[in-house]
Amino acid sequence: MTEDSNVVPFVANDGDEEREESNSVSPHLVEAKRMVEAIIFASAEPVPERALVERLPQGTDVAEALEALRSDYEKRGINLVRVEDCWVFRTASDLSFLMSRNAVQQRKLSRAALEMLAVIAYHQPVTRAEIEEIRGVETSKGTLDILLETGWVKMRGRRRTPGRPVTYGTSTEFLDHFGLAELRDLPGIEELKGAGLLSARMPANFAVPQPMTDPDELTEDEDPLTDIDLEELGLLTPLAEDD
Repeated sequence: MTEDSNVVPFVANDGDEEREESNSVSPHLVEAKRMVEAIIFASAEPVPERALVERLPQGTDVAEALEALRSDYEKRGINLVRVEDCWVFRTASDLSFLMSRNAVQQRKLSRAALEMLAVIAYHQPVTRAEIEEIRGVETSKGTLDILLETGWVKMRGRRRTPGRPVTYGTSTEFLDHFGLAELRDLPGIEELKGAGLLSARMPANFAVPQPMTDPDELTEDEDPLTDIDLEELGLLTPLAEDD
């Protein structure tokens, strides 16, 4: 046996690869990733990217840190997920079955509520009268209230038309619950047909509306909700008048 035969070839393990990779990453990026991770982990709600920019040291490349952190968590049991312009940690989708035993039983939405939610998602901003026109039936206020209580639907503003009706749209919680990064990820006509939600024989002129790109920005025919509006809608307690 030669002297060389006693030498065991060195094989790098995962830990060595991670250390080698970390050595090649800028110290500033490593520290930025740590800070971003801490902030998102400690938050009970998805964290807006602009909030991270405000809280991290000036000059920090937050977008780079987020992408690097998302890559780090890509193959783990917890993933860093983008929801609209927010970021949140979520259980990896392929492991969600492990959480089913501890999941709280949710009350199922009625067919009317699901239809209304779909109309709002695809047609927002939309008023109650417009929802009724699209569905072809009268809308129950109770059904709309249920959607507001879930947090998936929110009041956006008031339409600049006679009566100034309230406009409705979906929220960040809606995207988070249904695993959507943004409204443009809503299924299109072919996906809806494939899921059996639309008939294969649709009218030639039928089209699925294109969801808006920025659900938080009011359109030209919408006014923002004021404190007076919120008082009228019962969402704000009137201030006590001075004696």
